Amino acid sequence: MAADSEPESEVFEITDFTTASEWERFISKVEEVLNDWKLIGPSLGKPLEKGIFTSGTWEERSDEISFADFRFSVTHHYLVQESPDKEGKDEESEDAIPQSMQDLLCMNNDFPPRAHCLVRWYGLREFVVIAPAAHSDAVLSESKCNLLLSSISIALGNTGCQVPLFVQIHHKWRRMYMGECQGPGVRTDFEMVHLRKVPSQYTHLSGLLDIFKSKIGCPLTPLPPVSIAIRFTYVLQDWQQYFWPQQPPDIDALVGGEVGGLEFGKLPFGACEDPISELHLATTWPHLTEGIIVDNDVYSDLDPVQAPHWSVRVRKADNPQCLLGDFVTEFLKICRRKESTDEILGRSTFEEEGREVADITHALSKLTEPAPVPIHKLSVSNMVHTAKKKIRKHRGEESPLNNDVLNTILLFLFPDAVSEKPLDGTTSIDNSIPAPEAGDYTLYNQFKSAPSDSLTYKLALCLCMINFYHGGLKGVAHLWQEFVLEMRFRWENNFLIPGLASGPPDLRCCLLHQKLQMLNCCIERKKARDEGKKTSPSDSTTSAYPGDAGKTGGQLGLDHLRDTEKEKGEVGKSWDSWSDSEEEFFECLSDTEDLKGNGQESGKKGGPKEMANLKPEGRLHQHGKLTLLHNGEPLYIPVTQEPAPMTEDLLEEQSEVLAKLGTSAEGAHLRARMQSACLLSDMESFKAANPGCFLEDFVRWYSPRDYIEEEVTDEKGNVVLKGELSARMKIPSNMWVEAWETAKPVPARRQRRLFDDTREAEKVLHYLAMQKPADLARHLLPCVIHAAVLKVKEEESLENIPSVKKIIKQIIAHSSKVLHFPNPEDKKLEEITLQITTVEAIIARARSLKAKFGTEKCEHEEEKEGLERFVSCLLEQPEVSVTGAGRGHAGRIIHKLFVNAQRAAAVALPEEELKKSGCPEERRQTLVSDFPPPAGRELILRATVPRPAPYSKALPQRMYSVLTKEDFRLAGAFSSDTSFF
Repeated sequence: MAADSEPESEVFEITDFTTASEWERFISKVEEVLNDWKLIGPSLGKPLEKGIFTSGTWEERSDEISFADFRFSVTHHYLVQESPDKEGKDEESEDAIPQSMQDLLCMNNDFPPRAHCLVRWYGLREFVVIAPAAHSDAVLSESKCNLLLSSISIALGNTGCQVPLFVQIHHKWRRMYMGECQGPGVRTDFEMVHLRKVPSQYTHLSGLLDIFKSKIGCPLTPLPPVSIAIRFTYVLQDWQQYFWPQQPPDIDALVGGEVGGLEFGKLPFGACEDPISELHLATTWPHLTEGIIVDNDVYSDLDPVQAPHWSVRVRKADNPQCLLGDFVTEFLKICRRKESTDEILGRSTFEEEGREVADITHALSKLTEPAPVPIHKLSVSNMVHTAKKKIRKHRGEESPLNNDVLNTILLFLFPDAVSEKPLDGTTSIDNSIPAPEAGDYTLYNQFKSAPSDSLTYKLALCLCMINFYHGGLKGVAHLWQEFVLEMRFRWENNFLIPGLASGPPDLRCCLLHQKLQMLNCCIERKKARDEGKKTSPSDSTTSAYPGDAGKTGGQLGLDHLRDTEKEKGEVGKSWDSWSDSEEEFFECLSDTEDLKGNGQESGKKGGPKEMANLKPEGRLHQHGKLTLLHNGEPLYIPVTQEPAPMTEDLLEEQSEVLAKLGTSAEGAHLRARMQSACLLSDMESFKAANPGCFLEDFVRWYSPRDYIEEEVTDEKGNVVLKGELSARMKIPSNMWVEAWETAKPVPARRQRRLFDDTREAEKVLHYLAMQKPADLARHLLPCVIHAAVLKVKEEESLENIPSVKKIIKQIIAHSSKVLHFPNPEDKKLEEITLQITTVEAIIARARSLKAKFGTEKCEHEEEKEGLERFVSCLLEQPEVSVTGAGRGHAGRIIHKLFVNAQRAAAVALPEEELKKSGCPEERRQTLVSDFPPPAGRELILRATVPRPAPYSKALPQRMYSVLTKEDFRLAGAFSSDTSFF
């Protein structure tokens, strides 16, 4: 049994011998595709509306089939339409000719501006194309062409498909298609002729009518009238009378102050060449009948000025050079450079004999050593220029940046250097950021750049300008070096950096901006401390205004310099003891035994004699009516240190350190101690300001929510308030209790600084000095893109172009995603740059067209609005109709453009004759020369005649002809009756 069942379990192939040859298999595959796409049976749609081919949605679907080993792609192109109501059409549909045959006669969509070539030639709403799949393949031999045509004819007959089916033959660039459409008892053949040289007898209407009539071979006499549609296209290339308004920037004028579109801090904008290369005018006669007009080799009635319909399209210049786009692109290129500043500027020449300069910070600190000149006579610009001269001594006389250009930039970046008043740090520097327009205000936040009036933003624009016009990468490296010198000079001489918002670093901005803000914080602290040194103890006050900027020890610690009688031999440490980082610091867990016998015990037991003898120090002001819980003394808010400001890289570093401590008990404890440095400092200040205080007192000031008060009735029946710490404060050995027990009564001015401004400033200066130009460009690229977007928005607001508004929104959305992450991909940055260039080109085109059509010269408001609408449509749409054709306002301007171009091309006529050209008589005489010969002639001939016999069904016939300088094409659709012939 097993042996018998084996053959049955084997897999075997059934060969269908009914489709024996490759040709039959190919036909079968075509039929299968038509069935899959449900293109079987009659397909009737609504009559085509006017302009639907351009405004409607076209879709396509593709499949692949093969004939032996030759692959073909089958593509179905169709206009998306609502399905028509089927009621009442069933009887008609039986005898109705296919939809595509009816479309051959439809005149609503002749010469569509944007469509598939077969749509333009035949006016079809739906068709299928079979073409060689590989781009290089082609069906060249006549026998193969005939085989393909036979195949589609059989497939259409077998399936009952009424959609036209085309095959592409010859090389693809020739766009040669042959096809067929079948219906019940009718057939249309689509044929084509394509020639390089035009036979002279077919360059006009009468010759083409002869071809059409002979091809139809109509047996009737007289012949039914032929309907004609004609379009002539004229090309205007010579814009001589309108020079391109965008002048290239004048680099030499930069230093003189008059920069002509190239001012520092302002980005250039516009195209360097005319972004509109050609204007195409199409003059159309949509409905003519044979016999109405004459057009032969001797005479023609077809005068473009008299054409009933004019439409215009513009040809845009290919990739016009745009200034703003080039600026951003060139700046983006710096990001890919690998050289350091030293390599670019030739640091080897800096090295002195017997001495190595390993780090730029050493060189810069040497160059900016305080001069013996009194400080009040120094100005920032003088100091920077002196440092520059020292650099030049080493580098030789050739400096990448011209001295005048460098001066201009430095004064633009540091406007406070202009004043010759003593720079003692008291100069009024506007650090406040004015609120720009609401839309732009959040832009720097979205792009992670910097506010548009900040120093960082200005620096980005200056570097961009220098990279493009003044020395490229070397110029960028040179300016950056000067900038770092300036930063060090300001730090050492306590001069605040202008153009930065006060306060801690803004984490919404780029890292470089944060670093500069950090440096400003350091300068502020150092300046306050140095001023404290100069102030004698007798000048200090015992209390400071509660709203004083920040609770830095800087000014507020001076209040208590007169409390000089202290224990332990400390004679009231002044600010002199706080300038270095070597102060006494009470470690959290050190000297705990001593503390137990001092502060802790006193805190717990209500304040013995030791605490009572301590004098209060570092008081800011009294805290309302609050009193200490145990001795009834008023509760004073202490002078505290401000927490250390941090940039995002420091925050990341800190979070990494905290994360590495792990989840063990010891790690958690250490993490808590690191995070509570600020809390410990505040507790020590509080203890110093309020001798005899308890943790409950501190909590009442520092975290009132953690001190819960309730009304209770005491033994005597009086209602009293009873308070206690919250549940979280009562957790055994919590961080607050530990810190309180560890804290000593030390005023803020004698504590170790939470923020070591000297160390942080040096870190920032070192960070700045070590930046390569590529790093710098990466930091500032968001600012450059931000500036470019603002520039584009500003220019667009003058033109009001809807499509540009839409693209700007896309740029902002795209940039927000890309720039928020560190080190964005180059490809994504290039996409943003390309979008900016696209918008710039569109705006430049709008300006070019407005200049050419003279929208500003219109006297009547209506005419001006009409022209502006017309120009706007030219930018948005592929082709725009001219209202009133040659007699409308826009038409007259276009006519004048052609007349001027023709005259300029022929002979430069005297001025007197040019003036005369306005009068009608003169215009009539020179009518022939108003326009050049048409660059393209298109004709559509239609007729409904019976073929092939007089008694056959009358069916649509159509022939399309296009004639250009080097191309002649005839595309015919000829229908015949297959039932009665």
